[in-house]
Amino acid sequence: MDDVVIGIDASTTAVKAIAFTRDGKELFQAREAYPLSNPRPGHFEQDAEHWWTALLGALKQVTEAVGAAQVAAIAIAHQRETFTLIDHAGKPLIPAILWLDERARPQVIRLSAELGRETIRDWSGKPPDPTPALYAIAWLAEHQPQTLDDAAALVDVHGFFVHRLTGRLVTSTASADPLGLLDVKNGTWHPQLVEAAGLRPDQLPRLVAPGAICGGLGESVARLIGLKAGTPVVAGAGDGQAMGLGMGVYGDGKNYLSLGSGIVSGCYSHGITTSDAFRTLVSPTGSGFMLETVLRSGMQLVDWIVRTTGSPSAAALEKAAVDVAAGSEGLLVMPYWAGVMSPYWDGAARGAIVGLSLDHEPKHLFRAVLEGIAFEQAIASEAMETQAAETQAARTQAAETLAGGKPAAMIAAGGGTNCALLMRIMASVLERPLSVSPVNEAAALGAAMLAASAIGWFASPETAAEAMAAPPTKHVDPVDGLVSGYRARKAIYRDLYQATRETHVRLGEVGQV
Repeated sequence: MDDVVIGIDASTTAVKAIAFTRDGKELFQAREAYPLSNPRPGHFEQDAEHWWTALLGALKQVTEAVGAAQVAAIAIAHQRETFTLIDHAGKPLIPAILWLDERARPQVIRLSAELGRETIRDWSGKPPDPTPALYAIAWLAEHQPQTLDDAAALVDVHGFFVHRLTGRLVTSTASADPLGLLDVKNGTWHPQLVEAAGLRPDQLPRLVAPGAICGGLGESVARLIGLKAGTPVVAGAGDGQAMGLGMGVYGDGKNYLSLGSGIVSGCYSHGITTSDAFRTLVSPTGSGFMLETVLRSGMQLVDWIVRTTGSPSAAALEKAAVDVAAGSEGLLVMPYWAGVMSPYWDGAARGAIVGLSLDHEPKHLFRAVLEGIAFEQAIASEAMETQAAETQAARTQAAETLAGGKPAAMIAAGGGTNCALLMRIMASVLERPLSVSPVNEAAALGAAMLAASAIGWFASPETAAEAMAAPPTKHVDPVDGLVSGYRARKAIYRDLYQATRETHVRLGEVGQV
């Protein structure tokens, strides 16, 4: 028995609990959704009790489907940066503040001035931005100081679940790291960042490495979901890192590219390196680091075009755009509809469409958006990979180990891989083949890999990933005839942000008068 592990992915919209076999095949999946609250502009919240109800429901369904005797362990991946405050009984004291939340922009400015912008980046690995919880916690210290002081603990989603499942106040370094409170180099809470947030050290969970066993499933919870009491609950990781692991990215020479509502890419780095060009995160394997870029407006921008142009569907626009020549007849799009994280970290930035004429139609705009997304990703990948290569070369003192200077292999997943035109454009702009992962739930699979390693099925998370990651189902090569033209347009695209930056700042100021 003990033939499956359960990987949990607690995303922004739902909990998914999935039973995986030793070879990484999905045996059964359950999904329980929960609502998102937007009580004020820029405020995004959830009730952590909704997370818990969803988790219990999903786990119960999986247990009933596969049988309690088969389940060897549970591990958790989850929406990052999101947190809540709990009392000594584990009851939430506030609505959870989500990674989407932007209320703390003033605290980003204040803490950057007090501690130093580069100091925060180098301590935490995260350039100052409202996304890490550090700044929202500082907002609470200013606006709800008594609640923050009364809290027994601050917990990320992982810490909240582990406390409810096992009774232990424990979280993973790869889960807590995106909060922005960790010394990313040492994997410990950073005392000065904790103090700057307005927290006490005793309010923070104990940290363990991803893949460590946090504790056993408590008897009362086990009865609710039908699992065996004492079933190991294994430390997981944030969904971005877990997703990369689930796609088989766990060492040198591979990148992952998630083409979802937002676009996230990452690569492995043996050594610590920080930059505005990316975020530095604790690796889900517990060894080394993940470098990550984020474009907030990804495939949601495609949905926006469909709605705005009144087109019947994205598929219809794609069919029309296939016949548009590369370059979209002079159109260039900067896809910052939701601001920009790496490399500029500018919340005032907005999208730009340059070169419009009376000859342009929705199909031209559609192709130009895909090209803009690809240009942005190419620039981000170049900066990220160059830094990772330099770190690796310094570590080994052997630059020839870096794949002969060739671009790293890239494994893509997410809804965007279903857009054949985007994939051709992306491969041509990146100037490398793209492999497409068949895994639909890579974050949950990454968590399952950590569980499988923790209970001894495999010697390490890396060997678990090697055994459980599904091989790519298809490959997309660059189109030779597009590469040189896109290279020239990418050089023009590089200048677009600086050309519009001050304009967007001034527009934002006028809008606030």
